[in-house]
Amino acid sequence: MPPLIHVLTGPTAVGKTEWALRWAEKHGAETVSCDSLLFYRGMDIGTAKPTAAERARVPHHLIDTHDVTDQMNVTYYVTLARAAVAEILGRGRAVLVTGGSGFYLKAFFAPVADEVVVPAAMRERARALPPGDAVAQLRALNPAGLGALDTANPRRVTRALERCLASGRTLADLAGEFARQRAPFADYRVVLARLEREPEELARRIDARVAAMLQGGLMEEVRRLRAAGLEQNPSASRAIGYREVLAVLDGRLAEADLAAEIARNTRALVKKQRTWFRTQLPAHRAIAAEALRDVSQLFGDGGQTLTAGPD
Repeated sequence: MPPLIHVLTGPTAVGKTEWALRWAEKHGAETVSCDSLLFYRGMDIGTAKPTAAERARVPHHLIDTHDVTDQMNVTYYVTLARAAVAEILGRGRAVLVTGGSGFYLKAFFAPVADEVVVPAAMRERARALPPGDAVAQLRALNPAGLGALDTANPRRVTRALERCLASGRTLADLAGEFARQRAPFADYRVVLARLEREPEELARRIDARVAAMLQGGLMEEVRRLRAAGLEQNPSASRAIGYREVLAVLDGRLAEADLAAEIARNTRALVKKQRTWFRTQLPAHRAIAAEALRDVSQLFGDGGQTLTAGPD
C-alpha cells in the first residue's frame, strides 16, 4: 500500500489552521505548508502565519525557511515538499499538507512544471521584447498555431516564448510531453478535503482578520520588510496586505482606505481560489466549516483517495 498524505485546503480565512492543528494532534501528524508566502521569515502578520504557540502544538514544515528576498517557484517547492514528506513518514508520523496556494497545491495531484531549462540570458532577451514582437516571434515558432495561449497576457506569452526558444520545440510538442509526465507525488495515496463557508460568513471573517492584522502591527511589519528588501521579490511584495500597505507608504492609497482595500482584494482572491479548487483539483470532499464538530469529519473513514496523475 502506498504511503498516505492528507491534504486540507480551503479559501483564505476559512479556518484551516485550527482544524489542521486539531487533526494533526489527534493523529500524530506533522504539517507541511502549502502556502506560497509562509516560507518567508518576517512575513508573519500579513500572511496569518501560525503563531509560535500554534507551531509548538504540532511540528510544522516549510515555514520560515527563506529570506524575503529569495524567490520561490513550484519546482523548488516540490523538491522541498517531497523531502519533508519523506522525513515525516520516515519517523513513523502522519503527514498533513495544509494551505490554499493553488499551483503548489496542484503539485500533489498532477504534474505542474515541465523540464525545460531556460538560460538566464535567453530569458532576459525574451522579456525585453515588446509584447507585439514577442507574439509575432512565438507565432513564427509555432506555425500550426498557439492553441489556447492567452496572447493578451504578456507574462504567459513571454514564458511560452522562453520555453520554445530554449527547447527548440513547439508549444504543442511541449504540451504533449508535459501531459505524459509523472506527477511528483504519484508514489503516494493522497486524500483531499476542502473547508468552505457561506460567502457572508467568510466576508465577516475576512473583515475581522484584516482588522486584527492592522491592530497587530501590519504597517510596522511592512516597513521592516521593505528595509530588508521586500520589493526585490515581486511575488512577496505584490501579496495582498503587503501591496496595499506599500501603496499607503508611497502615498498612492489613503491610510483611511487601507482596511477596506485589503478586505476587497482578499474577497476577490477568495473568489479566484474557489474557481481554482473547482476546476483544477480532482474530485474531493467539500465540508461546511460551520457544521464541523469533530476532526473525524474532515476525512471521514480515511477520506477519498485521489490519483496523483499518470504513472
